[in-house]
Amino acid sequence: MIHRALGRPVPVELTDDPRIRGRVRRLAGVSAVALGLITGLAAATLSAPAPLIVLLAVGWASMPTVLVWSLLDVRARYLLTVPSSLVALGLVGICATALPPAPSVAAGWLLLAGGILLGGVLGLWTWFRLAPVPSALDSPQAAWRWALIAVHVGLVAVGWALAATALAG
Repeated sequence: MIHRALGRPVPVELTDDPRIRGRVRRLAGVSAVALGLITGLAAATLSAPAPLIVLLAVGWASMPTVLVWSLLDVRARYLLTVPSSLVALGLVGICATALPPAPSVAAGWLLLAGGILLGGVLGLWTWFRLAPVPSALDSPQAAWRWALIAVHVGLVAVGWALAATALAG
């Protein structure tokens, strides 16, 4: 593993710790539903270039797949950067090229992209330790870490709800 090669301790997120196994199982289920809802909403309501929808769809299919795979081999968790990057690129591309004219719907897509990007940064930071993690965020059960996760989930949920108002019009 990369951490061992660099002489650093392996974060609990990259181990077979039961607390993390449960979290990975939940993330697999949540990502299958949430990324499916995002992909479906983009396909149904946006005039986005087809490659952006494909990025979202491949990210949707591969995120839960990699998460489940990582339950069998924790080294697969490093591959989570692939589906998260695909989804992030798709959403940034949508925000750059295909935002709808309705301000609330456009704001929804921006919040959705921001929430997904925040989730990706949190994963890179707290799971892969690309930058030092303060002690208040070190434990997977830390209150401040859960607060950041709540912000991530809140941005995605509110963003999706605003973007979904396009379905009514």
